[in-house]
Amino acid sequence: MTEVSVKKREDIAKEDKWAIEDLYANDELWQQDYRQVLKLAEKLKEYQGRLSESSQVLAEFMADYESMSKLSEKVYVYANERLHENTANSVYQELSGKAQSMLVSTGEAMSFFEPELLEIPEKTYEQLMESKKLQKYWHFFEETRRQRAHILSKEMEELLAMAGEVTEGPQDIFSMFNNADIQFPPVNTKEGETLPLTHGTYIALLENSNRLVRQQAFEHLYGVYEKNKNTLAAIYQASVKADVFQAKARKYNSAREMALDGSNIPVSVYDKLIESVHGHLPAMYQYMDIRRETLGVNELHMYDLYVPMLDDVDGKKDFAEAKELVKKGLAPLGGEYLTILQQGFDGGWIDVYENQGKRSGAYSWGAYGTHPYVLLNYNGTLNHVFTLAHEMGHALHSFYSDANQEYVYAGYKIFVAEVASTVNESLLIHYLMEHAKNFKEKAYLINHFLEQFRSTLYRQTMFAEFEKMTHELAEQAEALTPEKLCDIYYQLNQKYFGNSVHIDQEIAMEWARIPHFYNAFYVYQYATGFSAAIAISKAILAGDEEVKEGYFKFLKSGSSMYPIDLLKLCKVDMTTTKPVEEALKVFEGLLEEFQETLKECTTVRAK
Repeated sequence: MTEVSVKKREDIAKEDKWAIEDLYANDELWQQDYRQVLKLAEKLKEYQGRLSESSQVLAEFMADYESMSKLSEKVYVYANERLHENTANSVYQELSGKAQSMLVSTGEAMSFFEPELLEIPEKTYEQLMESKKLQKYWHFFEETRRQRAHILSKEMEELLAMAGEVTEGPQDIFSMFNNADIQFPPVNTKEGETLPLTHGTYIALLENSNRLVRQQAFEHLYGVYEKNKNTLAAIYQASVKADVFQAKARKYNSAREMALDGSNIPVSVYDKLIESVHGHLPAMYQYMDIRRETLGVNELHMYDLYVPMLDDVDGKKDFAEAKELVKKGLAPLGGEYLTILQQGFDGGWIDVYENQGKRSGAYSWGAYGTHPYVLLNYNGTLNHVFTLAHEMGHALHSFYSDANQEYVYAGYKIFVAEVASTVNESLLIHYLMEHAKNFKEKAYLINHFLEQFRSTLYRQTMFAEFEKMTHELAEQAEALTPEKLCDIYYQLNQKYFGNSVHIDQEIAMEWARIPHFYNAFYVYQYATGFSAAIAISKAILAGDEEVKEGYFKFLKSGSSMYPIDLLKLCKVDMTTTKPVEEALKVFEGLLEEFQETLKECTTVRAK
C-alpha cells in the first residue's frame, strides 16, 4: 500500500478511532495534570528521612505516591497515544517529550524510597505494619524487602546507578549499529526486479514463493553481519560482561539468577523449560520433514522455514466479521467476559485502521482509572483477526486487574503478561479449526498454530539456551570470540532442527541480529507464558470449571501475588515440567492431525 492510498487521520470514521477524549477532553486539561504531577513529585521529596517516623507518615507518603503515579501514568499514556495517532504531529512530539522528562523527575523524587525502606529496623517495621492503613501495602513493601540482601549501601547504590550509563552502552551501540548504520544489498529476481532488503522486508522476502529470492535475502543479510562479526562480538561480550558485573556487585550467584529474581522466579523454571523442549525435539524434526515434503524440495534449508506451506485461504474479513469471529472463539470464557469484550468493541477502546503517520504494529495500553486502549492497523487478513483476539486478551486482563486491585497491584509482570493474550488466540484457533469449511482451510489453520509453537516455544527456548551458555562462559572468565559465539549458535540450530534441515553456515551469525539478547534472560518468558496459556485454554475447552474459575481470579489479581503463585490459581505450576510437557504434547497431536488433513487435501485434489 502506497502512502498516497493511506487515509489521513481526519478521514478515519469516528467509530473506528479510540476515544482518546476519555483520558483528556483537550490538551489544556493535560497541561494542568502535567503541572500537578511535578508539584506532587516535589512534595514526595519532603518525606525523605521521615518514613519510619510513624505509620501515619508512611501511609501519607504512600497515598501521595499513588496519586502522583496514577496521574503521571495518565499524562504519559495520553501524550504517547496522541503521538501514535500520527507520529509526524509536532504538537504531540513535544507533549511526548515533556512526558518523558516528567518520568525522569518522578523517578528522582522516588529514588530515596527503597534504600530508606530497607534501613528501617525490623522491629520498627513490624510496628509500622500493625496499622490498618498500611496492611494493603504489605506485598508491595515485601517485593523490595525480600531482595534486601542484594540492595547495597546508599553509596554503593549511587555508584551502580552512575555505572548504569556505562553498562547500558552496549545496548545503545548495538541499537545504533543495527537500526541506523547497517545496510543490506538488494535482492534481484530473475525477472529483473530489484527488491530492497531491510529489517522490515526480510521476513516478507523469506515468505516469497520464489526460492532464489529467499536464498538471496538470507545470504545477503547474514553476509553483512559476517563482515561485522568482530565488532558485533565485542559489543555482545561487553553486554554479557555488564550483566555479570551487576550480578556480582549485587551478590547473586549468576546473572541469570539476578534477572529472574526480579519476578521471584526460581532458576529451576528456566532449566526445566530447556530440559522439556530437549525431550520433544524429535517432534520438531518431524515437523521439518513434513515441511520439506509439502514444499517439494529435496533438502530443506534455513531460508525455507518461513515460506507458507499452503496457499492462504480466502480469509479476508472486514472488521465487523473479525469481531464476530473473536466473540464466537472466546465463547467458552462465558457471558461476563463476552459482555466486557463487546463493551470494548463498542466503547472506544480500539483504534482500528492505518492512517498516514500512525504507529505501526499493534498493542494494548492504558492508564489506571480509564478503560484500556488497543492500537491496530487492521487489514482484513486472518493474522490480523488473531491480532484482535490477542490484544483484546491484554486489554481485558488489564480491565479485570484495574477493576479489582489497588493501583500498586494493578500492573502485572512480564512473566504472566502474554498468558491472557495467548489463551484468546488458542481458543479462537480451536474454534476456527472446528468450523473450517474444507480440508485445505483446516490444514492452513493447523499450520498457523504449529508455527506459533515453532516460533514461540521452540525458537525462544533455543534463544534462552544461547543466553545461558554465553553468560556461563563469561562467568568462567572465557572470552566470547566471534568464532565461539558462532559455533555455539550453529550447534544449537543443529540440535533444535536435527538432520531434517540443512543448517546453512550463514545461520551461525543469527545471534548478532537479535535485539532481545541485550535485555538478558527475557525471551524465556515468551516460551513459559505460551506453555501456561496452552495448558489453561486446553482445560477450559475440556470444561474444567475449576481452572476456568482460577483463570478469572488470575485475571483479577494483577501483581498482588508472585507470578508463579498467580498461575497456580489456574492449576498451572511452572516450577514443574508439566505445563511445558503438556504444551509440547499438544504440538505433537497437532502434527498428527496436520498430516491426516494434508492427506485429505491430496485425496480431494486427486478426485
